[in-house]
Amino acid sequence: MFDPVAFRLGPLEVRWYGIIIGTAVILGTILSIREANRQGIDEEFMIDLYLWVVPAAIIGARLYFVIFTWDYYKNNLLKIFAFRSGGLAIHGAILGGLLAAYIFVKKRKESLWRILDIVAPYLVLGQAIGRWGNFFNREAHGGVVSKEFISIFPGFIQKQMYINGQYYHPAFLYESIWDFLIFLFLISIRRKTFLQKGDLFVFYIVGYSIGRFFIEGIRTDSLMLGSVRVAQVLSILLIFTGLIILYLRHRNKGT
Repeated sequence: MFDPVAFRLGPLEVRWYGIIIGTAVILGTILSIREANRQGIDEEFMIDLYLWVVPAAIIGARLYFVIFTWDYYKNNLLKIFAFRSGGLAIHGAILGGLLAAYIFVKKRKESLWRILDIVAPYLVLGQAIGRWGNFFNREAHGGVVSKEFISIFPGFIQKQMYINGQYYHPAFLYESIWDFLIFLFLISIRRKTFLQKGDLFVFYIVGYSIGRFFIEGIRTDSLMLGSVRVAQVLSILLIFTGLIILYLRHRNKGT
């Protein structure tokens, strides 16, 4: 089993979760800046954008998680700020980041759709990397599986998914692989002439939501609203919204 703590500096614990999330953010920033430069957008604009978006995404991710686990946090208010070891929800990060991006881009009089298209492939790549933070925390896993089933995975996955005497679905791995496939898809089509501004981002939202809907169904730590898995409901809404946007855009283009 891997220790979730990478190293300690006195009383401060530096966890793999934070290191991996930080690596994902830095890599995504560097790659999107490079793509923005190729499209004639200067580096300073993108750096300023990320100075808005990254904090907003982290706050959004934490608030989203806290809201749907309020029964715990209402009696542990100080732990709301202890997010270094986990407790960040990607849907909250997307919502927080989108709000910050909208405000920033509007102030700079740039096309929001254009910026979202630049960022989309590297956002989902960052998600693919970030899921490995869940691996070290031994979270975002699915239900119990047999030893025979888990044996198809590498040994280090088997050991980390052996929790309290039972093996569990490595759901984090399924989502990481799915996200990486979306990244490859977006990279492969981003220069296609049939795309309109914003299409790449919408493809990302729809593609991610399809995978998340099915993977969420096997997870044991889903954020719940009553008996409903919040991520599945939101995924359905995003899929249909995205498909409607694509249909209306390209129908109008055809006419």
